[in-house]
Amino acid sequence: MRLPNALPVGIIASIILAFASFSGGATRNRGGFLEALNVGFLAYGHGRNVGMVLYWVGLFGLVAAWILAGRQVINPQLKNPQPNGGLRSIRIMLSAWIAPLLFAAPLASRDVYSYLMQGAMVRDGFDPYTEGAAVNPGPFLLEVSHDWRNTTTPYGPLHLWMAEAVTRVVGDNVAAGIIIYKAISVLGFAVIAWAIVQLTRALDGDPALALWLGVANPVVVLHLVAGMHNESVMVALVSLGLLAAVQKRFHIGLLLIGVAVALKATAIFAAPFVVWMMVLHYAPGSASRGRQLGAFVLSGIVALAEVGLAVAAITWASGSSWGWLSQISGNSKVVNPLAGPTFAADVMIPLIQIFSPDTTYNGVLNVLRTISMALMLIGLVAMWWLGRGSVRRAIAGTAGAYQVAFLFNSVTLPWYYASVLTLMGTFRPPLLLLKITTGVSLFIGVAFSGDGNHQLYNWWWDIAMVVAAWALTQWIFAGVSPKIGDGLRRNAAQEPIKAESAEKATA
Repeated sequence: MRLPNALPVGIIASIILAFASFSGGATRNRGGFLEALNVGFLAYGHGRNVGMVLYWVGLFGLVAAWILAGRQVINPQLKNPQPNGGLRSIRIMLSAWIAPLLFAAPLASRDVYSYLMQGAMVRDGFDPYTEGAAVNPGPFLLEVSHDWRNTTTPYGPLHLWMAEAVTRVVGDNVAAGIIIYKAISVLGFAVIAWAIVQLTRALDGDPALALWLGVANPVVVLHLVAGMHNESVMVALVSLGLLAAVQKRFHIGLLLIGVAVALKATAIFAAPFVVWMMVLHYAPGSASRGRQLGAFVLSGIVALAEVGLAVAAITWASGSSWGWLSQISGNSKVVNPLAGPTFAADVMIPLIQIFSPDTTYNGVLNVLRTISMALMLIGLVAMWWLGRGSVRRAIAGTAGAYQVAFLFNSVTLPWYYASVLTLMGTFRPPLLLLKITTGVSLFIGVAFSGDGNHQLYNWWWDIAMVVAAWALTQWIFAGVSPKIGDGLRRNAAQEPIKAESAEKATA
């Protein structure tokens, strides 16, 4: 049977998602586009049910388009690599797929309403680090999820500065605020798409693979473009910072990562790997142990100082406070099995309660979260240590550190994975790692419904999606040689030699 082309499948799916967003997405509680057209009935009752069905049709269509692109473009490129092979096709598909989503309402999350609410709080003289949204009634509060109306924000001063600027421009106009946040998200997404291709080229990787796996990925498209999460700006800044570091512009790279930390604290995980790149540059493998140790210590001090300087400068310029550092775990009320301790609690509780019926879920979860934090620290140190020795290993280690953080974190949500996915195709990953990343993307990509609720406690759904993700991943990479997995190890060993030869040639 002849397969459809990925390009039109994705375009049709995105158009369906765009239409579905106004009735089956994270719709407004008051007002909105449909009410302005006097067809507000489409946002509730049977109209909303139709919109939610259309959402799933569009989402599965977008995932299908990504799968087809992998089979039709990436598979041949991996079998017979060509310089920039498939890159133009993936770029065209990506641009065409996100175009309809530029006009979509928020999808799969209500967080953008919280962003606007927090900006309005700062504008109106309230402190989101000590007070919940409920202290400032108004149009924005009506759209904030009830779960967050009495919760402080875990985001940094740059987030509040941006949100305040948006609300000063739009006043209390929710629709205008969403439009501006859409523009910010798309701009960040475009920067990611550009930076990841440049980073991949600098690492002698496959740009088409990196763009398909990390940017055209349905998880990234759905949650960064359609969901308008601030990960779009944070990941864009980190991507630019890593690109600058790979190009040996270390100070620019660290300052960009510091700016990203001022938006969201998880950006900090990239900074230690820039230290390894600095050591490789200033004290290559042929240098003495003393010089390498000195370069390591000095690079670590510089990295800490420059990241701290960027955060401090933004905190001072925005007029914010350091209160966000104590609020980083403020969303710990979220419970879903994407987070390792929650998954462990879900598995263990039924067994424990057989022998101890009085044991509570929250009690076990709190213990597991404490243990998980210790495991996260160990895992982060291990990934950092494994990231030494080459620039390619440093980038791979950065992706690994983010994965460790999200695996053991108390709370993990799909858009967090943008930090991992965008880097996974840049460093010529082994075939097994490609397959795991693809399969996980397929599973997570269909985990959340249009209104932001998830399917992760529907076990029949989970089993079906795991089986489907495994089968489709095998189909995408059918016939691809496992030898592509030797690239990271082989090139890592050769990279210092290449760098040294290049310096001699330049001299």
